[in-house]
Amino acid sequence: MAISRAANRRGAPVTDIPAASDPAINHASRAFPANRDRPVIEAIRPQVDGGRRPAKAALDDLVRVEADVFADGHDALWCDIRYRHVAATKWTTVPMSHMGNDHWRGIIAARELGRYRFMIRARIDDFATWVRDLSARLEAGQDVKVELLVGAALIQEAAMRAKNVDRLQLTALATQLRSDPRGLEGDLSIELAEWYGGHTLQDAVFSDRLGLLMSALGDPDDFAVSETYNFVVDTAKARCSAWYEMFPRSAASDPSRHGTFADVRASLDYVAQMGFDVLYLPPIHPIGRTGRKGREGAVVAHEGDPGSPWAIGATEGGHRAIHPELGSMEDFVSLVRDAADRGIDVALDLAFQASPDHPWVTEHPEWFRHRPDGTIRHAENPPKRYEDIYPIDFNTTEWQSLWIELQGVVQYWISAGVRVFRVDNPHTKPFAFWEWLLAWARTEYPDVIFLAEAFTKPRVMEQLAKIGFTQSYTYFAWRSSKWELETYLTELTATDVADYFRPNFWPATPDILTEELQTGGRAAFLSRLVLAATLSANYGIYGPAFELQEHVPKEPGSEEYRRSEKYEIRSWDRDDPESLSAFIAQINQIRHDHPALHFNDALTFHPVDNDRLIAYSKTRRSSPHDDIIVTIVNLDHGYPQSGWVDLNLDVLRVDPARPYVMQDLLTDARYAWQGHRNFVKLDPDVVPCHIFSLRQAPPESPVPV
Repeated sequence: MAISRAANRRGAPVTDIPAASDPAINHASRAFPANRDRPVIEAIRPQVDGGRRPAKAALDDLVRVEADVFADGHDALWCDIRYRHVAATKWTTVPMSHMGNDHWRGIIAARELGRYRFMIRARIDDFATWVRDLSARLEAGQDVKVELLVGAALIQEAAMRAKNVDRLQLTALATQLRSDPRGLEGDLSIELAEWYGGHTLQDAVFSDRLGLLMSALGDPDDFAVSETYNFVVDTAKARCSAWYEMFPRSAASDPSRHGTFADVRASLDYVAQMGFDVLYLPPIHPIGRTGRKGREGAVVAHEGDPGSPWAIGATEGGHRAIHPELGSMEDFVSLVRDAADRGIDVALDLAFQASPDHPWVTEHPEWFRHRPDGTIRHAENPPKRYEDIYPIDFNTTEWQSLWIELQGVVQYWISAGVRVFRVDNPHTKPFAFWEWLLAWARTEYPDVIFLAEAFTKPRVMEQLAKIGFTQSYTYFAWRSSKWELETYLTELTATDVADYFRPNFWPATPDILTEELQTGGRAAFLSRLVLAATLSANYGIYGPAFELQEHVPKEPGSEEYRRSEKYEIRSWDRDDPESLSAFIAQINQIRHDHPALHFNDALTFHPVDNDRLIAYSKTRRSSPHDDIIVTIVNLDHGYPQSGWVDLNLDVLRVDPARPYVMQDLLTDARYAWQGHRNFVKLDPDVVPCHIFSLRQAPPESPVPV
């Protein structure tokens, strides 16, 4: 190797430096980077797992795409989004707006169900840079004759990529920039004046129309392009829904008999009048007799004990059969049809497990886990034991036939008209199975909704959402303090989790009767209902137990109900004067009337100087006025609480210098507020919450409206 000798800046000799003619140097100089893109595109949202899985959106959503985009130097940038539905062949391009601090944002309108793909592109915007610098030169009084020639060349180059009228107008403008002796003071022709909305050449050069056109006509080969990401568009009900859970066997008006689908049909008006649009039925299949649980979950069942609906399968059939006392398949289809006429979807429970009497046990014993003595192991969550249920062994060597059978169960009920499923304990089955099954369902039936009932570790719940579950149960039932609620909701709505995890809030379920509901009285039921229905766009209640304020536990310290409906048929007096049904109907009507409550993305918490009061808002931009809902809830179920609420009026886009009206949608009372800080007092013995609609008159109006 040839060696050249040199001296460093201090004069000391430097040795072992390859000569410029060295072959190693020449080879290295040819190892150029794959591209020389100057823009950097990063921090892209929405994305899940680096784009490996889709983010979530709903039909007619305006999907907000964001990224940090920057480059070396001081040149201006142009950013846009290219997107298409997977069924489309052409890409659509929409510009992005610079939001400041190198952050860019654009909007994709989700007009079709199914999967969309998108990418972000960025390039140096030579024309925008030229206009910016030209403005600075003019302000400094500099001669810009040469700069006009530079601009003319840029416009002429863009004209070569333009079509029809755009090409003609750009060519004419470039010609005038090059030749008009008056420079920017030159008058525009009538055609150019109409086109650019001005009279002089300077008006045209600095017009928004020319800027947007030039940016859109930039050299397509100059773009830096991000990876491709994707999102799935579900039905609008996936984003906003109100669920009502009902055990059909307890639907009869006659307490002496087993309820039927006809009884459930007779209850549809009751459910519809309360404003629910999903009616969820626990398992409707035959119930096993071997190991059947008795009342209160007793190990031994007595004559007449109906057993747990989740012990699926008997001589009458398994997951594709209906409990004979509920009715026939024709009865079920009639129920689904009549519910749909009222805007209600019937949701079925999807519980992939079997009773010892399930046909699968004899037909496919290899699908279950066996003990060393050859018997099948029943379900356990030590120390709890479920002798009436056999869990499925997804590690079976016959896993492919198992998966196909379970897929067939879903297909069967979809064919019967079911479009919503509540999935029981999905976290106890393999992620790979769910990802496979849900991908198939999403492709074949993009309007189907799957709610994951998984009260487990946060990362597991998030993974289920990532792999395709449409909605998810949450920890809401156990979040009761102000700090817990604000922290948890911030995580769900203001972090990357919001790109894929859709919360569905339930104050109680047949398995969960919290201490708060056991001891808090009517005020606890009212406040937990309002929190669930206004914090989350998706929520549900377990009825009629909830509206009738069922609150007695099986035993102290237990979250199980006494006389749990899981193990016995109950009779409910829906006409009880203490029922909350009218209040529930009012809450659901408010949700229906106010688009702000249909979304979670604009949830904002507002400080209150009393930790027993929580205040938050949701907003939706619309015309002629924004929909602004401010909810304030007393978290103390025993005593009145008061405090000063400090509204963030900047977020609400309210002028603090002018009064505004807070209309309580529960009582129709109206309060004149002004400025950020206002006083509230809530008595749990009256109504423990305000749901305000905020309105401010236009500046020219003398009084609030």
